Amino acid sequence: MTPANVRGWWQSGLVRQSSVFEFAGGEQAFLALATAHHERCLQDPVLNHPFSHPGHPDHVQRLGSYWAEVFGGPARYTQSCGDQSWMLGIHAGTDAEDDLGKRFVTCFVQAADDAGLPADAEFRAALRSYMEWAVARVMACSPRGSRVRPGLPVPRWSWDGLQSS
Repeated sequence: MTPANVRGWWQSGLVRQSSVFEFAGGEQAFLALATAHHERCLQDPVLNHPFSHPGHPDHVQRLGSYWAEVFGGPARYTQSCGDQSWMLGIHAGTDAEDDLGKRFVTCFVQAADDAGLPADAEFRAALRSYMEWAVARVMACSPRGSRVRPGLPVPRWSWDGLQSS
């Protein structure tokens, strides 16, 4: 069943709505999104600097598994990398430029096209609203000396936004 069919059936009341993860196409879709996003960031004059430095060799795969988990996929990121505190800790105290967040969101939205993700308006709105929320959290811990509270779970995002834990 294609994502369009699933959504159409749900909208007609015939089946329960799929998760954002399922609608996107599962783990491969989020790996494609992470790959396309990383490439877009390398091409951006502001984002290039942080994205061009050697980081973890599996950065793109980890990012894909993180986003997959956020949108309803398996907890592979949590099991292999850590929790939300760990992810925020990577970005804490970096003193990121104010423009970085907006550029990051723009690259993410464009990468969804590059990765061939469904063009469905509600799906794209869920992706954008998550990324805007997530970037605000990352930017909040960006100032020098910022600390991240330990033990934060990886957030879960649905069609309706942030899910309570």
